[in-house]
Amino acid sequence: MHLVVGATGLLGSEICRLLAAEGKPARALVRQTSDQSKVAQLESLNVEIARGDLKHRPSLDASCRGVSVVISTASSTLSRQEGDSIQTVDLEGQLNLIDAAKAANVSHFVLISFPQVDVEFPLQNAKRTVEDHLKSSGVTYTILRPTFFMEVWLSPALGFDAANAKAQIYGSGENKISWISYKDVAKFAIASSDNSEARNAVIELGGSEALSPLEVVQIFEKLKGRKFDIQHVPEEALREQREGASDPLQQSFAGLMLNYSRGSIIDMQETLQKFPVELTSIRDYAQASG
Repeated sequence: MHLVVGATGLLGSEICRLLAAEGKPARALVRQTSDQSKVAQLESLNVEIARGDLKHRPSLDASCRGVSVVISTASSTLSRQEGDSIQTVDLEGQLNLIDAAKAANVSHFVLISFPQVDVEFPLQNAKRTVEDHLKSSGVTYTILRPTFFMEVWLSPALGFDAANAKAQIYGSGENKISWISYKDVAKFAIASSDNSEARNAVIELGGSEALSPLEVVQIFEKLKGRKFDIQHVPEEALREQREGASDPLQQSFAGLMLNYSRGSIIDMQETLQKFPVELTSIRDYAQASG
């Protein structure tokens, strides 16, 4: 039995869908306050529903019973509800989950994180603390560190509005990024529990090629047949935003944007020899986005 934590999120729901498609038993941890239409979607896949919350340890103990693999994608960054914060969810909640998994004799824990960034911010501090706790827990672990999700960072929510040919770019836009699809990350997450190469391993994940944001815009312009209106957010403005923000989440978003502005290249050649995953390209994503 796989327990998926963060099951109503973008990545978690895809992991549940793939598990169901492969006929693997799956249990989804959802909160009482979760979007009921998303919960119904999970139920339609015959995914077992466990009601609980990372902030409530007894519910985690109950959810981990009879589970062999935990896959945690949970974060407070996109689905923040009352009482949620980087401290309570991304740090304390994940530590609770690891301890509950250990107490329930879970055999494998797959944690979704992100690559090391040379900028300090609360979300990164939480991720590294959780990674260290998992490594020392005694539970067999896989820590996946995907770089920037194309479906998130190349979306209107973060200023990349392909439908209206507008793009907000952080920094010069000349920095190379190994954009990855969350759908590919889901494949790696599931494959990790059956692959000996993933045992007690930290694996950085990127896409099929490293492209600068300006090169991404050019691909979209060619496919859409429209010139994009580009607006740059200078690195200096991002540094000021990070230093001036009092909210840990805002500090963290500014830190991630700074990292975007500097680039994030992941060489996938060795990883793909161990994991037969066909990676989604930016061109694939651009064509699918209509």
